[in-house]
Amino acid sequence: MARRLRPVGLDFARTAPVRLVFAREIAAPPEAVFRALAEDVPGWSEWFAAVTSARTVDEGAGREVRLMGGTRYRETVVAAEPHEVYAYRVDEAGVPGVHALLEEWRLAPAGTGTRVQWTFAADGSAVFRFLLKGARWGLGRAFGGAVTALDRRLASRGSGPGSVRPHPGRQQ
Repeated sequence: MARRLRPVGLDFARTAPVRLVFAREIAAPPEAVFRALAEDVPGWSEWFAAVTSARTVDEGAGREVRLMGGTRYRETVVAAEPHEVYAYRVDEAGVPGVHALLEEWRLAPAGTGTRVQWTFAADGSAVFRFLLKGARWGLGRAFGGAVTALDRRLASRGSGPGSVRPHPGRQQ
């Protein structure tokens, strides 16, 4: 059963009671990484193992994401600054104990590639916060695997301008 979460803004990435921050450098340039995050939403299931499906909703202002295990999120994009930041808050989730959740992807040039930083910012019941802090290692591993797979995907498609296109046959 999906429950409504408290709406939060981009500042929540710095003020949330639980902030898990992970970073890694990859070879793809920031513009290609940004396009993969913000424009090829259905493609997320190709590189983020926990995502089974993703699609844009509300004319691109939101997303609907399904994870392994059947969890579904309805999200609102709160920041989409090309080549710099892509962030979304979760408006509805089927996760007990969560009160607010925001994910922020910050991109910065790193040589010819990109430093990708993912902040998972959350608030919830004491049990939820405790469990989330305990999940840091697993979330870090998921992030590392995801950005490595994304980098491989971008390299196989070429990472020049216009190289990341929505997955054929998938609804945006």
